[in-house]
Amino acid sequence: MEQAITRTLHALSDPTRRAILQMLNERDMTAGEIAARFAISAPSVSHHLSVLKAADLVTAERHGQYLVYRLNATVLQEVLSVLLDLFKVGVDTGNHRKEGDHA
Repeated sequence: MEQAITRTLHALSDPTRRAILQMLNERDMTAGEIAARFAISAPSVSHHLSVLKAADLVTAERHGQYLVYRLNATVLQEVLSVLLDLFKVGVDTGNHRKEGDHA
């Protein structure tokens, strides 16, 4: 699970990949449609899509001669859940710091 989180956080660390995820959140798109929205080379877009696929943040399905990319929101939900648990967000741990306290 830790490797999956690392891959996901690495994929999310790049602003171009985050922009691709935002576009795929609106609708499924081909690589060409995605590339048309960026001022970068097609191989660069392909690399970003490969990183997103490796992190399972997107899936690709062949439709004729095109690959159609789709957001896999389930992975985002799982990673957010792990991070919330890791940092005890939403859980009263009794370790409240007062203003001016230092760790």
